[in-house]
Amino acid sequence: MVLAQKDAVGSLRHTAVSHLALRVPDVAATAEFYGRILGLVVHEPLANGGLRLGWGVGHHVLDLLEGARALDHYAFEVRDFDGVAAIRDRLQAAGYTVSSVDVDLIDSSIGHAHGISVVDPDGNTVQFHSPVWRQGEGAATPGRRPVKYQHITLGTTDVTPLAAFFTDIVGFQISDQLDDGRFAWLRSDKDHHTLAIVNVGEAGNVDHYSYDLAEWEDFKSWCDKLTEYDVDVAWGPGRHGPGNNLFVFFDDPAGNHVELSAEMEKFYDDRVTYVPRRWEPLPKTVNLWGGQTPSWRRVGGTA
Repeated sequence: MVLAQKDAVGSLRHTAVSHLALRVPDVAATAEFYGRILGLVVHEPLANGGLRLGWGVGHHVLDLLEGARALDHYAFEVRDFDGVAAIRDRLQAAGYTVSSVDVDLIDSSIGHAHGISVVDPDGNTVQFHSPVWRQGEGAATPGRRPVKYQHITLGTTDVTPLAAFFTDIVGFQISDQLDDGRFAWLRSDKDHHTLAIVNVGEAGNVDHYSYDLAEWEDFKSWCDKLTEYDVDVAWGPGRHGPGNNLFVFFDDPAGNHVELSAEMEKFYDDRVTYVPRRWEPLPKTVNLWGGQTPSWRRVGGTA
C-alpha cells in the first residue's frame, strides 16, 4: 500500500515540533519526574492545577494538565516565511475551521508569536505558530539533559487520512512508510521526521514522543542515569530503520512512552527529489539490531 502525496506536499521546509500538552492523573508527580530525569523546570502554573515546563528560558516544551491520560494538543513551530498564513489558507480552502491561538504573545523570553489551531482528522487539536525564542535548548549538556524536543508519533486507527492531512494540506512530506500502510514518517525540515503516524488500533493519543541527544556516546550515561533513578528501559538501546536514529525508550509516571534519540538521518538538499522508501512490516525494520519488540509496538504481526 503506497500513501499518495499531492497538492501542498513539501511546502514546509523549516518547521519543527514546538510543544506538547498532555493530560495526566498526577501533575505534581509527573512534573517531578520530568525535572529529575530530563531537567525540565516549571515555567509557570496553568489553570486547574496544570504546570508548564521547559528548559529555563525561551519557549516551553511540555504542558501537564490534570485528567485521565490523554493528548490535549500538540504544536509545531513554523519557521517558513509566511508559513502560518499559508497553512491557514490551505486549511480553510479544504473546509477546516481554523481558530487563532494565543502563543505567549510579546513575552520577553519568547518573542512575539502568533498561531492558529485546528482539529485534525482524528479529532486531536493541533496548533501551528510563528517562530519563538528557544534560548534554553541549545545550551544543553547532552549527558545531563536532552538538546531539544525532536518529534511526535501519533497513534491512529487509519494512517491514510492523517498522513493526507499533513502532506496534502499542511505541507509535510513522507520520508518513509511501511509497505502495509500502517506506519509513516513525515518531515517538515531537514530531520528525517518531525511527525510519525502509526496504526495502533485507537486514535486520540500519543504513541510516543522524542527528545534529541547529541550522539551515541551519550546513550551509555543516559541508560546508567535511568537505572540510577529506578526508571526501567522499556525498549532499546537500538537503531531504527526509518530515520536510522539511535533510540532508547522509557515511560513517564502516566504511562506515556518517551524516546531519547540521536543521529537522525538528515535531508540536506532541497534540490533533490526524494521518493519515500517502503519498508517491510517486520520487527527488524523498527530495530535494525534485532532483539525484543515492546508489547505496545505491533509490527509484522508481533504482539
